[in-house]
Amino acid sequence: MTDLNAAFALSSPEDCARLYADWAASYDTGFAAGLDYRLPAHVAAAFLAHGGTGPVLDVGAGTGLLAGHLRDMGFAGEVDAADLSPEMLQAARAKGLYRSLFQADITRPLSLGGPYHGIVSSGTFTHGHVGPAAISQLETQAAPGALFALSINEGVYRAMGFDAALAQRPGVTLLEVQIYGPAAAEKDPDHAMQRGLIALWRHAA
Repeated sequence: MTDLNAAFALSSPEDCARLYADWAASYDTGFAAGLDYRLPAHVAAAFLAHGGTGPVLDVGAGTGLLAGHLRDMGFAGEVDAADLSPEMLQAARAKGLYRSLFQADITRPLSLGGPYHGIVSSGTFTHGHVGPAAISQLETQAAPGALFALSINEGVYRAMGFDAALAQRPGVTLLEVQIYGPAAAEKDPDHAMQRGLIALWRHAA
């Protein structure tokens, strides 16, 4: 199982691409199942509970865990995937969850399949990954009134300036959730108790 310390120490898109290329084949069975990774399910549930509709852009979609939970919870709308890693997208494609899949760096200008009525993300805004500046790029893909549901690791929320970025968006709701289930306490005690914040708001064009 890939060490979370390595994932959290990433410092560039190139480093990120290399790590996830190696991690893609074992991500679901090693990391997600091994640590009882619950964040994708929390984001899916929050999006649906707040009236989320499609089409949806799943940002940092990885192997499709978040989209899988959306489908399991009864969501029948169209979902597109965006991720930096072609290897992770290949694993997602095999699950048949997405309408379209885009290899994209969300810190750069985007031209995807929007406008989207929902933009969701799980595990992308965290240590060593993507900062709050990417939110503005995602907003260029959002329809007026689109519902955002983005997870943010609690440890970077203030340190990376997410608090200031979200203060500029009206009506933001924050939900605090546990990222991992009980299995993580034995397998990775250093990270087992980490918490995430799910930021929800409607895009004002």
